[in-house]
Amino acid sequence: MSERISREELVKIYNVEINFFDDLVDYGLLKVETEDEVRYLIYEDLQVFEKFANLHYDLEINLPGLEVIHHMLQKMDDLNQKNRDLMNKLLAISEKYEDI
Repeated sequence: MSERISREELVKIYNVEINFFDDLVDYGLLKVETEDEVRYLIYEDLQVFEKFANLHYDLEINLPGLEVIHHMLQKMDDLNQKNRDLMNKLLAISEKYEDI
């Protein structure tokens, strides 16, 4: 079993509304485990929760805005990975032709 924290503990520690947590889950921005009707956040996703909480409470970004930001950041990560893959292929090709 992975390390996790209950929804109730999390909202108490971070001083956020329980509805905020539930909305993040409903929007598909957080993945949770449920056991005996208790929702748990995996520790690996704690950084994601913190980012959303900071954006929402400090910058007053609403849930639809968080969803847009999340999808844009995912697309940027995907594009960065594709760029790295293409650069590696280009490097491999250029090394191949240097040997000729």
